[in-house]
Amino acid sequence: MEKSKEIMPLDTGDIKNRIFTIRGKQVMLDSDLAELYGYEVKRLNEQVRRNKERFPEDFMFQLLAEEVPDSLKSQIATLNESGNRRGSNLKKLPYAFTEQGIYMLSTVLRGELAVKQSIFIMRAFREMRHFIANNAALFDRISKVELTQLEFQKHTEERFDKIFKYIGDQKETRQKIFYDGQIYDAFSLLIELVQKAEQEIILIDGYVDVSTLNLLAKKNAGVSVTIYTFTKTKLTAQDVATFNAQYPKLEVKYTNIFHDRFLILDGKTVYHIGASLKDAGKKCFAVSEMKDAGRSLMKKLAGIK
Repeated sequence: MEKSKEIMPLDTGDIKNRIFTIRGKQVMLDSDLAELYGYEVKRLNEQVRRNKERFPEDFMFQLLAEEVPDSLKSQIATLNESGNRRGSNLKKLPYAFTEQGIYMLSTVLRGELAVKQSIFIMRAFREMRHFIANNAALFDRISKVELTQLEFQKHTEERFDKIFKYIGDQKETRQKIFYDGQIYDAFSLLIELVQKAEQEIILIDGYVDVSTLNLLAKKNAGVSVTIYTFTKTKLTAQDVATFNAQYPKLEVKYTNIFHDRFLILDGKTVYHIGASLKDAGKKCFAVSEMKDAGRSLMKKLAGIK
């Protein structure tokens, strides 16, 4: 992996200013992604070329000259005027990556940093996409002209400010449905739920394996985890020991009294999950918050040794 001396810490402002709308799609450019991932642009594109079959046109495409953002054109002009040969890569038309392309890029680069940065970047994409699809309230607040600019014009900074402010002001949706193939969306939501716990996570899931532990590893430091699962689980004692060596403390208990899956945070907030965590997004399923269910579930669990 090509490492830069210093990796840029991300925040919402970093992402929104690097997302462009080109050919009716929200994309990020190879130069911005290379900077965020700690790669040189040349090296990043080399990895893409080596895995060309993973990047169809709806994942990645090269811009036409008239599609290059003004900010990048100004960089090219400055470099050309100064005769700086180090800027020769910028003379080539850049590549744009869609949301799917960014996810695929993280699998090609394979570094821990690339995965972490991709999660943050794709959350920004997901928030905007889900907002446009699911939040009709904003549609009443912004005119049709503004919405057109939001979706199809590059210069949307003011509109994005409204969107991110609205997202921050809104309460979390209590129910979410994921359809076939929305693996990354489901994975991102489950991570968000896990990271809400401040003291304890209880997972009731009859079918757990190492992939379940990979998700629970995203918890905050110091948060304990208890899993209630079937006796014939694929999880081994060595898997638990390995997890505890880095992310203490995990305890596994065995029971066959539950059919459904539940995620309990700090003994009070309960989410009903329609699929095992290891299968999230592979088939249509839902995640919903259950009000006032924490006390009764905790009472039921107290009788299990």
